[in-house]
Amino acid sequence: MFVPVVDKNQKPLMPTKPSRARRWIKSGKATPFWKKGIFCVRLNVEPSARNIQPIAVGIDPGSKKEAFTVKSEIHTYLNIQTDAVTWVKNAIKTRREMRRGRRFRKTPCRQPRFNRVKGGLAPSTKARWQWKLRLCWWLKKIFPITDFVVEDISATTKKGKRRWNVSFSPLEVGKRWFYTELLKLGNVYTLKGYETKELRDRHGLKKNSHKLSETFSAHCVDSWILANWHVGGHISPDNKEMLLVIPLRFHRRQLHALQPSKGSIRRPYGGTRSYGFKRGSYVKHSKYGLCFVGGASKEHISLHSCQDGKRLTQNAKPSECKHLTYASFRTRR
Repeated sequence: MFVPVVDKNQKPLMPTKPSRARRWIKSGKATPFWKKGIFCVRLNVEPSARNIQPIAVGIDPGSKKEAFTVKSEIHTYLNIQTDAVTWVKNAIKTRREMRRGRRFRKTPCRQPRFNRVKGGLAPSTKARWQWKLRLCWWLKKIFPITDFVVEDISATTKKGKRRWNVSFSPLEVGKRWFYTELLKLGNVYTLKGYETKELRDRHGLKKNSHKLSETFSAHCVDSWILANWHVGGHISPDNKEMLLVIPLRFHRRQLHALQPSKGSIRRPYGGTRSYGFKRGSYVKHSKYGLCFVGGASKEHISLHSCQDGKRLTQNAKPSECKHLTYASFRTRR
């Protein structure tokens, strides 16, 4: 494993070995910090050189799991397997049904307006591709990335419907939007799925048929192949360690809970603040150690494990928690 390095102005430099990073920290030449699950160092002195090698990120999109690999010609710095954002479509459907239901109750409500959601990217499609883009922004801040290589997935075509195949498929529209935004971060290259398979076979690598397994051969093998195709340097993977990234689902503030309690009372529901902390923030607790913030109730907040997301306590006092950083996802190895 290599340690990402940034200078005093937060500009990423080439990663270094852990042993060298320890020497820098011990001598005061660098300050350690965590960037949302990744250990990094910040140089306190001017670096001896600023030579940057080409670094590529291989991206393997998927419906349930996705993979990212950060690689140069000499080293594979990081392999990431992440869960896709899959809950937005059902959330939008529930919101629409509740809004329509309120219009038939004897309660003050606004008049139906023009459908402002109609047109552009579908919310579920945009959420999927925005998640990939956020991860690319995150990696760009700690690695001097120059190129992105994406496996170009295609939507199911419909015979005789050229306009659907070109313009109307949500996947195709979302993909084009993602490529446009990714060009702002670096050069973008694409390979078709069959080209990725040919490269995988040429290197003698096999892909696991169990797509939900947390193994290198499930998805990271493709992201590694994509990055290695661009920068070269290896015949077989030199680093198979993975960082698992799981996006957090935040329940935005709603008008009230979906189901009323006794007496037809609907309590307030949702929100992204917990007594001064943004939900998802990494905090350090005297008893539970490193964890992230969940909900809040009666002047206490919930703390959750970064490993499996399980709730550790509901009765943590905000004064006992030291804020570290904000994150919209949790990480584990």
